[in-house]
Amino acid sequence: MTLTPATDLLWPACTSPADLTAIEAVPLDERGLPATTYDAVLRAARLWPDRPALTVLPDAARFLEPVTVTFTQLRDQVHRTANLLRSLGVTRQTAVGLLSPNTAELPAALLAAQAVGVAAPVNPDLAPEHVEELLRRGGARVLIAAGPQLDPRAWATARHVAAALRLEALLALTPTAADAPRPQLDPVDGVRVGYLSESSAAHPADRPADVEAPTAGDLAAYFHTGGTTGTPKLAAHTHANEIADAWMVTVSAPLDADAVMFAALPLFHVNALVVTLLGPLLRGRPVVWAGPLGYRDPELYGVFWKLVERYRIAAMSGVPTVYSVLATVAVDADISSLRFAAVGASPLPPAVRDAFERHTGVQLCEGYGLTEATCASAVSLPGQLRSGTVGRRLPYQQIKAVRIDPDTGDWQDLPPGASGNLAVSGPTVFAGYVAEHTSGGPRLDTGGKVRDGWLDTGDVGRVDSDGFVSLTGRAKDLIIRGGHNIDPAGIEDALLDHPEVTAAAAVGSPDPHAGEVPVAYVALVPGARVGPAELLAWATDRVPERAAAPREVHVIDAIPLTAVGKPYKLDLRLDAVRRAVHTELAAQGASCEPELIVCRPDDGAVRVVVPSPAEDPVRRRVAEALDRYALTWQYADDRSHVGRTP
Repeated sequence: MTLTPATDLLWPACTSPADLTAIEAVPLDERGLPATTYDAVLRAARLWPDRPALTVLPDAARFLEPVTVTFTQLRDQVHRTANLLRSLGVTRQTAVGLLSPNTAELPAALLAAQAVGVAAPVNPDLAPEHVEELLRRGGARVLIAAGPQLDPRAWATARHVAAALRLEALLALTPTAADAPRPQLDPVDGVRVGYLSESSAAHPADRPADVEAPTAGDLAAYFHTGGTTGTPKLAAHTHANEIADAWMVTVSAPLDADAVMFAALPLFHVNALVVTLLGPLLRGRPVVWAGPLGYRDPELYGVFWKLVERYRIAAMSGVPTVYSVLATVAVDADISSLRFAAVGASPLPPAVRDAFERHTGVQLCEGYGLTEATCASAVSLPGQLRSGTVGRRLPYQQIKAVRIDPDTGDWQDLPPGASGNLAVSGPTVFAGYVAEHTSGGPRLDTGGKVRDGWLDTGDVGRVDSDGFVSLTGRAKDLIIRGGHNIDPAGIEDALLDHPEVTAAAAVGSPDPHAGEVPVAYVALVPGARVGPAELLAWATDRVPERAAAPREVHVIDAIPLTAVGKPYKLDLRLDAVRRAVHTELAAQGASCEPELIVCRPDDGAVRVVVPSPAEDPVRRRVAEALDRYALTWQYADDRSHVGRTP
């Protein structure tokens, strides 16, 4: 592509810390970005009409039999679906629920929802009552969901929600390249039920005529994110939020304009929307989408390297668990096209990084972000990795560390390199949480997280003078399992429903595969007969989602409390770390107890000190094993081997 002055303005060089100053000398609104995600769809169809936009795999087994959609076809699908949604009464203040794993119809459905209303993608693995509450709060009037062929469990949830909320319509999605006849859909009283593709085919592929196009400040989407109690929070993003963040990520990635990207994260996750849908839409890049299970499909790993070779994949994004598995899969194909592998959502164990890079020759580039800042706020670049950091801040986003006074709530800015609560400002800071939906639209509330345009991330870390960010802990109480946020309250509530449980607390336990997994601690009524195994089964049957099922349940005399009677989880986190490390040491033949040193009581960060085994083979095995965990650890007699030093 020949560069023009306009192209140079839209895609400036962003390869070093010095480039940030030059980029930010030009106001973002002068760079010529599309105002909305809908404008991005129209622009892509105009600039690259016949270029493949989406190459969607039915599943891993049929990775050579994709469905391909050009940018023009994507625009037409968006228009047909948008016209259908408009005919169903969707307005700019109306949410359209999307409850489905990835399939070829889903990207256009999401973009259409943003064109005429607000898209509300929801994890289909959430409990039906949580899905219902999220869509009620968002004011959804139409639900687009996986049909019975694609995901029977999600379809059952969708039918329940449609009836409970008395929706206007429930529209079913089908599997990509489905080879079986579509089953007839059972009716839902008072709700129009049909297949999306059939219903939208009756509508024109022209721009919706009876609705004004969205503006940059209009709400584009509601994304649910883990809270500290009850149902997940619903974070509202504007079109400007999403376009800005997608552009920031895309301009920072060291890729050619025709680089092929691989997408396997679900579209209810902001990374999938911003990084692998909107970013490529801005740049005209083709994207290969995995089947409905994405990275959860075991068969994907067996064909992954052949898939990279077949489609000349240049970039991918995943959580540490993905790269841990890929590091064990023999490279049986030409993967020279793969140049950029991004990793985020949970801490990256050093052993996973080392194993993947040795195995493939491709550097893992960590990133950092959160839903309340739209998606990404910092990324690492190949060849410019800075040890101990999760990357450099993105252009037009500022990141700083602050000290928050626990009594007054006042913020004090900290100098570069000092550790504190991380705060982010810029055009990606969200519009607020949806507190409720009223007749005039959503009522938004930032929940006290935004002060003078700065978002308190709830994470603890530091920022150096070049804008590189280091994470040293989490102030928030989430459990992050394989990059998936789990609210401990859902586990605790499930256990508290047991008649013999008087108190419950859930925390994250270190895990070499998933980063951390939930474990629970309970106190019981006097004379209780229930045991850990029964409580584990009880919780597994009742948690809001499968990922929240605890790995273990431990019975203790009492849950630790603060001076004001709130659960004090630091002691429980320490116990979970001690148990996990002790089990690993025993498995490696080291019969010893680790010592845990609390580094920061506010977030439970610890340093694990391991007594040094006398035998060198055991010493090596212990080091290799503990390096697989996202732990800061060292031998008692040797500081030369330290994992994840903050």
